[in-house]
Amino acid sequence: MRERPPLVLSIQSHVAYGHVGNAAAVLPMQLLGVQPLPVHTVQFSNHTGYGEFKGQVFGAEHIRDVIEGLRARGVLARVDAVLSGYLGDAAIGEVILDAVEELRAARPGLVYLCDPVMGDVGRGVFVRPAIPDFLRRRALARADIVTPNQFEFELLCGRAAGSLEDAVDMARALLRTHEDEGPRLVVVTSLRTPDLSPASLTTLAVDVDSAWTVQTPFVDLSPLPNGMGDVFSAVLLSWLLRGEPAPEALARTVSALYGLIRRMPAGDRDLPLVQARGEIPGPSERFEAVRLA
Repeated sequence: MRERPPLVLSIQSHVAYGHVGNAAAVLPMQLLGVQPLPVHTVQFSNHTGYGEFKGQVFGAEHIRDVIEGLRARGVLARVDAVLSGYLGDAAIGEVILDAVEELRAARPGLVYLCDPVMGDVGRGVFVRPAIPDFLRRRALARADIVTPNQFEFELLCGRAAGSLEDAVDMARALLRTHEDEGPRLVVVTSLRTPDLSPASLTTLAVDVDSAWTVQTPFVDLSPLPNGMGDVFSAVLLSWLLRGEPAPEALARTVSALYGLIRRMPAGDRDLPLVQARGEIPGPSERFEAVRLA
């Protein structure tokens, strides 16, 4: 009998057109042999990169109902990991934390990856006002892995990173602050500090014992594609669930993102997940994780 694939409860946004949230995360997980259970926090016609959109943010009770249906089918008890992204409302975050607590009681090895979606450089904060506080005070302490971009990382830490070494110290402070039950791995994407070459883009991963970076050439895209963080988190979690150690999972994930970015048609707002899907399990160019002294 074939071993069942890892099962991931993925609770984040969804759009009919474009690739963000679950519309960005589901295919990469499937391509890597992971079975997603997508639960949508919003249903929009398109992401905000295209301007006007239609649809609605779902209430917390809607999310509870969907999870209850999974529980009734016996599916919830088999979940190996929870992935959360754009929340829509802080009350949805509490539903996610309740689910994580329930699942951990039954499966102590459950992994919770929290992508603390709040904003980005140039755009600022684009979520409802209560969400940053919820992520900082509630979700961070319950997550095993957090994957902020630099803007979100600095928002969580309350200050800017002045150098790579400073960013490592800031990440370690998050780990120390929540050492009893908080993140065991902090991954900062799109890191650019004054001491790093402007010709490269750095991804930093920090745990209690080690720190690694993966650097790729900086690709100046205009417009900047939406959904890169959603794809990143889904791919990283998938490789970790498949048993890869953190530095190898990081190298594979960054390499896949770079391959997708390099295959983007000029002017597009979305990563070519379908057209360049081969870049996800087998990137055409490999970038290694380098352990910092």
